[in-house]
Amino acid sequence: MGLIKQCDDQMGRLFAFLEDSGRMNDTMIVITSDHGDYLGDHWLGEKELFHDPSVRVPLIIYDPSPEADSTRGQVCDALVESIDLTATFIEAAGGEVPDHIVEGKSLMPYLHGETPANWRDFVVSEYDYSSTEIARKLDLSPREARLFMVADKRWKFIHSEGGHRPMLFDLTHDPNEFNDLGDDPAFHTQIEKMYQKLGSWGRRMSQRTTKSDEQIRAAIENPRRDGILLGVFDEGDTGQKQAAFLQDNKAGPLPDIAAPKETED
Repeated sequence: MGLIKQCDDQMGRLFAFLEDSGRMNDTMIVITSDHGDYLGDHWLGEKELFHDPSVRVPLIIYDPSPEADSTRGQVCDALVESIDLTATFIEAAGGEVPDHIVEGKSLMPYLHGETPANWRDFVVSEYDYSSTEIARKLDLSPREARLFMVADKRWKFIHSEGGHRPMLFDLTHDPNEFNDLGDDPAFHTQIEKMYQKLGSWGRRMSQRTTKSDEQIRAAIENPRRDGILLGVFDEGDTGQKQAAFLQDNKAGPLPDIAAPKETED
């Protein structure tokens, strides 16, 4: 409770400064957290698993723009991830979201009362617990001590890389997540569907983070021909484009290089 009081006091000081300086009208304010805390829920503490007390985090956004007036005080039930904040800040600042680098989706349409096209239909959380006491007690290698959660508005699915069977919760009929359906054969099909969603997430464009699609297309259409051509003796060893480049950039004939003389022992 003391930490909550401290946060409240310090935010009060910040908001007072923004009001007094006139910056409240051009400052986006976001209050969120990196994780929740069980605090005894499910007989657990801290954040070990993906039940709602741990994985559902607060997210309050104040957008000072007039376009956001229609949604003030409203609650949005869209499937949102923390990584969406980066994209939101970029768009709010007038930039274009580089989706080959930023995985999240901008929340600006929701803030302005619009429905974005092609919004996600599930969310994902990851947990690497390789350096925890739990991994040691379970005798798991660092690469095995990983968990993945996939959740939509009806189901929550948890995959354990360490070999434990998956967990499944029906959030409609079991909102408190007490009844794990992961070993019930009746829900095998649903588990397979959640694995398909996890697979599609695993195939996302998360590895190429240096070049946009436009840069790649431009490089293919207009390839660079400068550089070093290995194994070329004269222009006849190259293609037409390379030969033309060599002719245009020729600095003069190459000097003759005498073969090394043999020496007597």
